[in-house]
Amino acid sequence: MAHTESKVVVITGASSGIGEATAKFLAERGDKVVLGARREQRLQKLVEEIKRAGGSAIYHVTDVTSRSEVEALAKLALDEYGQIDVWVNNAGLMPHSTFDKLKVDEWERMVDVNIKGVLYGIAAALPSMRERKSGQFINLSSVAGHKTHPGGGVYSGTKYAVRAISEALRQEEAVAQSNIRVTIVSPGAVATELPNSITDQDLKPGIDQLYEAVAISATRIAETIAFAIDAPVDTSLNEIIVRPTMQQV
Repeated sequence: MAHTESKVVVITGASSGIGEATAKFLAERGDKVVLGARREQRLQKLVEEIKRAGGSAIYHVTDVTSRSEVEALAKLALDEYGQIDVWVNNAGLMPHSTFDKLKVDEWERMVDVNIKGVLYGIAAALPSMRERKSGQFINLSSVAGHKTHPGGGVYSGTKYAVRAISEALRQEEAVAQSNIRVTIVSPGAVATELPNSITDQDLKPGIDQLYEAVAISATRIAETIAFAIDAPVDTSLNEIIVRPTMQQV
């Protein structure tokens, strides 16, 4: 699918991993990227890098657990570029632990970032997309949003939630005939900072080992996101699971 026109793409969690790779990949092919994350220095560096390469990028320091900060990110996109064509809800955390460890603070943080962050993104971008009768949400779930395992209960729960939220949004926009497309991307093991948040030392070595053995580059997910964006506007790629060829589960 050819990339025909430049799009305005907002990306959360853009300072590293899949968000950073997607920002670079899309900017390189001519899209205008609007980047949100908590780490300002990382964002500054990324924007400078993209601009030096001839791309178009702006940022707003954004903690997706703050609705007002997510709204400010959307406002920046609209003020600067006049529209939001694609909103990528990418920010996420994966501190796996078994329930008996009672890491309730980590559970709450995952719910706030992985579920509420996605909802705030939808709330921030949907009104302007509805107005233009055009737009696309790309929500990052995970293979953990399709199957769970010991230690992954809460993380899986949040990623199943992303799929449920996305599917209901897709159905609503189909009924409204708004032309708004909804895509769920569910990655397997990808070389990012995601495993760094694991504090359960009984689980961490095994997950680190899996990632070292099979993880693929975050650019693979960036390419998948670009592929979904480039589908003809009458076609919505609803769900894409992307695993390393070597990953079994």
